[in-house]
Amino acid sequence: MNEIERTIADGANNPVSYSLKKTVVMVGMMGAGKTAVGRALAQRLDVAFLDSDAEIETAANRTVPEIFERDGEPFFRAKETQVIERLLEEKRCVLSTGGGAFLSDKNRANISTKGVSVWLNADLELLWSRVRNKDTRPLLRTSDPKATLRSIYEQRVPTYALADMTVVSDDDYSIEDMVDNVVDALIARPDVLEVHNA
Repeated sequence: MNEIERTIADGANNPVSYSLKKTVVMVGMMGAGKTAVGRALAQRLDVAFLDSDAEIETAANRTVPEIFERDGEPFFRAKETQVIERLLEEKRCVLSTGGGAFLSDKNRANISTKGVSVWLNADLELLWSRVRNKDTRPLLRTSDPKATLRSIYEQRVPTYALADMTVVSDDDYSIEDMVDNVVDALIARPDVLEVHNA
């Protein structure tokens, strides 16, 4: 256990506080845990949690599947870029993005300039176990959703690998375990996160 790990483990006796210097942007596949882990991470760091898909839905007064169906994916992607750009300009927070957001060169450049990207890297079987029973994924509304997921996964992984940080997601990890792992990665970047002992 290194000094940082000891400090966090002793949190009950020595409360720890954090200073977030850049917005942390969660990227990765659908089902990787970006929203669940992002929300818990924001709570740990005592900052706001925002979800780009939720922000788009609020602005459009429609769900993401409805936007896809009515306006098409290119329209959705354009709105997504606008929303992410706006959210990166606002106060520092933890921001969860849709699975396709990081594929955009413009989004990656904005995130790299104004925030830090964290790829939650989950393998295909774990992702499938999490998304197979949900009908909220417009890209998986196909005759063979698992094959579609595999195709999307294979196309996107090389781009996700460009993220500033990678944190592996495992079926054995709880949300709190994942938050611990993300915090450890962020602490290694003092330009992103500072730890203060009370």
